[in-house]
Amino acid sequence: MVNLIDTLMINTVTEGAMNVLRNIGLFKTKSEVPPPTIIIKMPLWELAREAGPFVRIAGLSGAAAVVLGAMGAHRTFPETETKEDLKKIFETANRFHFLHTLALMTVPLCRRPYIAGAFFITGMGLFCGTCYYHAFTGERALRRLTPIGGSCLILGWIAMVL
Repeated sequence: MVNLIDTLMINTVTEGAMNVLRNIGLFKTKSEVPPPTIIIKMPLWELAREAGPFVRIAGLSGAAAVVLGAMGAHRTFPETETKEDLKKIFETANRFHFLHTLALMTVPLCRRPYIAGAFFITGMGLFCGTCYYHAFTGERALRRLTPIGGSCLILGWIAMVL
C-alpha cells in the first residue's frame, strides 16, 4: 500500500514538475521531426480549370461586355423615351456586366463555385440582358425580369460568402 501511494505521488509530482519545466523552456523533450511539407506548384490556369468553366465563361462575358459597350457608345438610342434615360439604362447594364464578369472570374476561389457561378450567370443574363434589350429597342416587354436578375446577382454574392 505504501509503495502504491509513493508511486502515485512521486509520479504525479514529477510529471507536474516536468510540465512546468517544459512550459518555461528549461527542460526540452526530444522534439519530433515533422514530416516534410510537400509543396505542389500548380499553375493558376490549371487550378482555375479544376474549379469548372467559370474563368472561360468570364472571359467570354468580358468580351461581350466590351463589344456591347462599344456598340452602346456609338449608337443612337430610339426616340421612344428620352435618350438620356435609355443611355443611363444602358450604362447601368454595362457597368453591372463588367463588375459581375470580374466576380465570375473569382468564383473558383469560393467554397461552392457552382452555386455562386450559376447565380452570377443567370443574374447577368436576366438583369443585364433585359436592360440591354430595353436600351437598344426601347421596348419594355422584358423589364419585369430585371428584378429577378438583380436578385440572382445578390444571391451570387451571398453564395460566395457561404
